[in-house]
Amino acid sequence: MIRYQTLAEQTGQLIESGVLRPGERLPSVRQACRIHDVSPITVTQAYALLESRGLVEARPRSGYFVRVRRAQRLPEPAMSRPQPDFTELQVSDFIFQILDSVKDPAVVPLGSSFPAPELFPLDRLGRCLAHAARHLDPRATITDLPPGNEELRRQLALRYLGHGAQVSPREIVITSGAMEGLNLCLQAVTRPGDLIAVESPTFYAGLQAAERRGLRVAEIPSHPREGVSIEALAELLRHHRVSACLFMLNFANPTGARMPDARRRELVQLLTRHQVPLIEDDVYAELYFGDTAPQCSKAVDPAGIVMHVSSFSKCLAPGYRIGWVAAGRYADAVQRQKLATSIATTVPVQIALADYLKQGGFDKHLRGLRQRLAAQEAALVAAVEAHFPDGTRLARPDGGYFLWLELPPQVDALRLHQAALAAGISLAPGPIFSATREFGHCIRLNFGHPDPARQLPAVETLGKLVAAQL
Repeated sequence: MIRYQTLAEQTGQLIESGVLRPGERLPSVRQACRIHDVSPITVTQAYALLESRGLVEARPRSGYFVRVRRAQRLPEPAMSRPQPDFTELQVSDFIFQILDSVKDPAVVPLGSSFPAPELFPLDRLGRCLAHAARHLDPRATITDLPPGNEELRRQLALRYLGHGAQVSPREIVITSGAMEGLNLCLQAVTRPGDLIAVESPTFYAGLQAAERRGLRVAEIPSHPREGVSIEALAELLRHHRVSACLFMLNFANPTGARMPDARRRELVQLLTRHQVPLIEDDVYAELYFGDTAPQCSKAVDPAGIVMHVSSFSKCLAPGYRIGWVAAGRYADAVQRQKLATSIATTVPVQIALADYLKQGGFDKHLRGLRQRLAAQEAALVAAVEAHFPDGTRLARPDGGYFLWLELPPQVDALRLHQAALAAGISLAPGPIFSATREFGHCIRLNFGHPDPARQLPAVETLGKLVAAQL
């Protein structure tokens, strides 16, 4: 065996045995040379071999870190198979009942929709906000009416440019979070009674927005790794008039699916041919784990049919409630809806975030955030694989902070939810992610909270509760 292969095998055994754990840093090239008495090229080749096997990952200017175990015990779920009927929604009461249970800080927040606030630079953001409040130009209350603060929209346009998309600040509308953005988009392109397409499973807040608008939904099958089925969507478009598609293409909530770039281009081309707007809920796009960001849909949208919705809530500033829509050809309609509903988004917060982006440091923060989330994902996956019974299926995300589990068919996710709450643990049961309350034996878990002392024992308890239903 060549020397670098021997070093790779030895390091791999340390990973497989748990001596080197998910998220831990490997010795630097210089340290490894000294420890093993080998050349730098030998260490570099060994680490590259481990990376190709999926055991470690290289992080810019940080070194190599343990990524995942080579052999995953639990298989991934198959493509979803939603009911073919179109659904008039009645989901809000059911969802509110479930979500109310995750507010108690004493409960382990595996069912939360949010990452831990300690992951974000709240002190620095607070200083930006205080400065904005102290130096607020009174004219900003007028000049920063929709579409919003000019400097913030310029900074967002620069970030789009960095992702290969030319987006004019004029088409960006600042909103009070991504949820308002989704609602404004639906108001701009649909009427009550219209049919929209959503992936299955889908984020429950999108279902609530559609319900408030009086829309019908068609649930499109989706794969837990590659996302919505373009073939099934094309079949729907051939036979029915669809007013909009509401999809998450990057690290979808709840499955964590990321649509491959080639499929994304195919999706945008399909919708362009049918002149159907794509409302893309893209709040997790910055939370990718590898070195390569997902392709930006606006970069493959020459016709302007993508209404790209995002926010800072999941990647920088939870609680600040600043989002935006890059609305393409629908920008004027979205801006009118914004003026007709909430008039404007809080001005000092817009100014503070524009100042933060202009100062720099956002990308450095994101690199650290991604590294922490990747380590937390690996730790939670290892715990699930260790404690959940055979028959469980697990979707492995490449970003975001959610794990989607398909449990053995005998398991009732709603009963499991109640039993877990009694044990001081929250989870998100599968039926809240479906207009027809499917996915009755599926759950979503949150790995966005760096609290292994509480989280790992909670996963062990969940595994026992699942086994008790078999």
